[in-house]
Amino acid sequence: MLKRTCIAALLAVCSSAAAFAQTAYILELNTSANVNALASEYQFTILKTWGSGSDLGYKVSAPPLSAAQIASIKAQPGVLDFEVDATVDNTESNPTSQAAAALQALGPYAFDSSTINYYGASVRNGYVNQPATQLIELSAARLLTSAGSGTVAIIDTGVDLTHPALASVLIPGYDFTRDQPGASEFNDLSQSTVAILDQSTVAILDYKNWPVVLNQSTVAILDQSTVAILDGSLPKSFGHGTMVAGLVHLVAPTARILPLKAFHADGTANLSDIIRAIRYAADSGANILTMSFSFSTLSPDLQAAIQYATGKGVICVASAGNNGSERPYYPAALEQVIGVGSTNFSDQRSMFSNYDNSAVTAAPGEAIVTTYPGNNYAAVWGTSFSAPLVAGAIALYEQVNPRLKVDEMEDLLSAGVAIHQGMGTRLDLVKTLTFCMQKH
Repeated sequence: MLKRTCIAALLAVCSSAAAFAQTAYILELNTSANVNALASEYQFTILKTWGSGSDLGYKVSAPPLSAAQIASIKAQPGVLDFEVDATVDNTESNPTSQAAAALQALGPYAFDSSTINYYGASVRNGYVNQPATQLIELSAARLLTSAGSGTVAIIDTGVDLTHPALASVLIPGYDFTRDQPGASEFNDLSQSTVAILDQSTVAILDYKNWPVVLNQSTVAILDQSTVAILDGSLPKSFGHGTMVAGLVHLVAPTARILPLKAFHADGTANLSDIIRAIRYAADSGANILTMSFSFSTLSPDLQAAIQYATGKGVICVASAGNNGSERPYYPAALEQVIGVGSTNFSDQRSMFSNYDNSAVTAAPGEAIVTTYPGNNYAAVWGTSFSAPLVAGAIALYEQVNPRLKVDEMEDLLSAGVAIHQGMGTRLDLVKTLTFCMQKH
């Protein structure tokens, strides 16, 4: 009898757990729809709301719905779309990513710890003067135009808000993972780990020559004591947003940067947070939006958010992805988005870079030195780091001609160095700026 009672109790618990199992969905409505009626009929719980006017978005939770139920909801009057709130990986943390850090590919520039003044901040010489900047002719481009204008929004893991190279150009952002102002990457770390990285802030840059492979795409350049203490305690995508921001700033050091934290330090994000961040960027007056994430399934709600942003004049840039594939990956493959692939220092397509459907242009994406949290630097591999170079370039073009639209930006980029290989041209600032001035 006792055994039967225990089994019955276990079944009751399992049944109760199943009853409370919930799935998150994204619901897009126009004003003709009654969200409360839908919530009642399909047992929705409304978790978050965004949008205004005739286009409203909701993150809702509900018991798992069948394909027939989903189709029924989509067919309701006023429903624009209904889809699962998927988990999205940033480009380098995606399990299918083929980007791989190779220490032997790092030249002396990566460990050049001498410092120079770069637009008011003391930075590593190897950050400003590296093969990637020579390839895109950054120094020569300074003779053609000043150093960028407008606001570049970055949807990523956040940014180190106090990094000396970036602090002066960062404007207040938003953390969509916590629904609060600010977008600090340090929010995802324990206080003890933050303290370890913070001690590097006051360390002399000369001592920061210890390379440590943090994941397949990042080699941090830290001081010896930090390397020893951290001992693998950092999440695999911690620093991703700071590294992306550093490359935007490298090309366009006087453009402002709006950090939007939609990704956690493990490299994952909810699709709904990305959609909210895209709309936030557009509503906040960003001129350019760079997105270093990619996935293989087209989301109608993501596409609608991109259309909303481009309708407000935002130029959207995205990494092509690191699958070594010619198939479309999104958002880079969307018509309104400038997809960016990766090249090596010999102007060959990186073996990991997606191409054709996802890349209308390319930029260096291997062994590039950029900023890393705690006044540190890192060498990085991946299309995530090609895209912000192009976003920075667009900030330069907009300074010359602020009226250019996305198709005109693509025309400018096509004036770069022809490499073909499924990616058209590689970014060359002198060639593209010269063409931009001729069109102005």
